[in-house]
Amino acid sequence: MTQSIKFSRRTVLWLPLALAACQSRSRVIELSGATMGTTYKITAVDHKNAVTEAQAQDAVNMAFARVNTLMSNWDSGSEVSRLNASNSTAPMTVSAELAEVLNAAQDINALSDGQFDVTLGPLIDLWGFGANGATDAAPAEAEITRVAAATGQKNVLEIRGNQVAKRNADATVYLSAIGKGFGVDAAGKALAALGLQDYMVEVGGDIVTAGKNPDGLDWRIGVETPLAASPALQQVVGLSNMGLATSGDYRNYFEQDGQRFSHILDAKTGRPVTHRTTSATVLAENAMLADAWATAMLVLGKDRGMEIAKEQNLAVLFIERGTNDFVTTASPRFDALQA
Repeated sequence: MTQSIKFSRRTVLWLPLALAACQSRSRVIELSGATMGTTYKITAVDHKNAVTEAQAQDAVNMAFARVNTLMSNWDSGSEVSRLNASNSTAPMTVSAELAEVLNAAQDINALSDGQFDVTLGPLIDLWGFGANGATDAAPAEAEITRVAAATGQKNVLEIRGNQVAKRNADATVYLSAIGKGFGVDAAGKALAALGLQDYMVEVGGDIVTAGKNPDGLDWRIGVETPLAASPALQQVVGLSNMGLATSGDYRNYFEQDGQRFSHILDAKTGRPVTHRTTSATVLAENAMLADAWATAMLVLGKDRGMEIAKEQNLAVLFIERGTNDFVTTASPRFDALQA
């Protein structure tokens, strides 16, 4: 399978399962492999012992392949790549799946002060965080201004149902911050279609869960301390029938003249964010929304992000760099879900 979203953002830790409470007739199916430029792990509980590992693997493979065919920015034949290659500003009809992702992106863009933006691909490439390879120097301001002219989701892209039109012929759609979450959900739905009601699907740190773990408890996810060199457990999150995603600025960055430039770009300035928030974890009804909102919250930072989290009743856990340690702050909805 060719690389698709290619945005490994594993900032959660799987916690070991005791398996002691698992009923004797139940069977635990465990799958792992590579997809979307990262790796995946899946655990599912088959209470009726009616699904083989091969059947589960085939279903998951098909789900991942479908998402890759539609949303890979690294596959020139994918649906989103064909959209990007078009120079037309006429409306184009897209698949139901791509339409779902783009409409969700449009909604979150409007609710996040425009900071969740799927048109930032050219700027991501310019800063060396995209398909064109890494850089160790910040681009010139004139280059940022030139490239930014084709970005700005609200201004360069019009989405209505399954119709997408470019207002700027040079606009492109980059789905790294939402497509992987959609792929996680798709794999979960594939397992559910087999009759599996208790599962966890994780791809590069994006997670969706259903039901309970093999011990009959909520699935337990460990959120990492933002230290790329020596990750440790910052907080344990209980999760059932929800999605989770964490976005962090501490794995993908470069330094120049003592200044740190992360891959998290401010959509308004076209430059990496400079606030102290280093990680944002979001719990949502599915992995797609958690994926997108985690990125939006990290771009916004804790102060503005918390205001929006309260307004929209979002479950968010922020981690900021303190003077000597990391400071964790949770939104009211996050605390309520973990109570």
